[in-house]
Amino acid sequence: MRKTLTTMMMLGAAGMAHAEMVTQPVAYEIDGEAYEGVLVYDGSVEDKRPGLLMVPNWMGMTENSLKKAYRAGGSDYVVFVADMYGKAVRPTNADEAKEAATFVRSDRPLMRKRINAALDVFKQSDLAVLDSSKMGAIGFCFGGGVVLELARSGTEIDGVVSFHGNLDTPDASDAKAIKTPVLVLNGADDPAVPAEQIRAFEKEMRDAEVDWQFVNYGGAVHSFTDPTAANPGRNEYHPQVAARSFAAMQLFFAETME
Repeated sequence: MRKTLTTMMMLGAAGMAHAEMVTQPVAYEIDGEAYEGVLVYDGSVEDKRPGLLMVPNWMGMTENSLKKAYRAGGSDYVVFVADMYGKAVRPTNADEAKEAATFVRSDRPLMRKRINAALDVFKQSDLAVLDSSKMGAIGFCFGGGVVLELARSGTEIDGVVSFHGNLDTPDASDAKAIKTPVLVLNGADDPAVPAEQIRAFEKEMRDAEVDWQFVNYGGAVHSFTDPTAANPGRNEYHPQVAARSFAAMQLFFAETME
């Protein structure tokens, strides 16, 4: 058994050594305004893979968000990182990010329009390794709230996963339009997602008879998947919970993309 496990570990290490992170910018327009998302995938794998539309945290398109896309997709998915702000808006600090995210969050129809446009661009990609018949969406923090709005807009995909995202929405009855399974991965001690917000979300899902799951991770706060988060008690990386949450995402899509 020990020899077998050692062999498996060596093979796994060899596979990782040959992995090739490819990033490919994709320009598109919404109402005449320029946007630019990025395809992220393992270029060493030739097999077709399902697609994951990803919305990063409020910092938007950054090197860290592309690394996270690669971690989420690995060799199993092609990831398209959506541009929710427009090509001209690239926050460089928390104040700029807050301003950009607040602008989008304050206009949910606009948010839904932008994320659905990104999904359409992704589906129409001519990337040879993308199986566009299987599509999911994932989001982190601000992005977690965005993919929930994608679901509430009635878009039919194979599932959405929110990592430490906001759960609130202006009109809970919109959940009746949801046609996709929903998985929420939440830090149990996240001050940005209070108990009353969780209760309201659970009621929203039940009332709309959505296929939903909600996982609370003990000891975790906001941004638990972000290695750069270092604000104890509020925004903090939790390696163990991060690994558990990505594993939960994998199991979820393995089921919904059958």
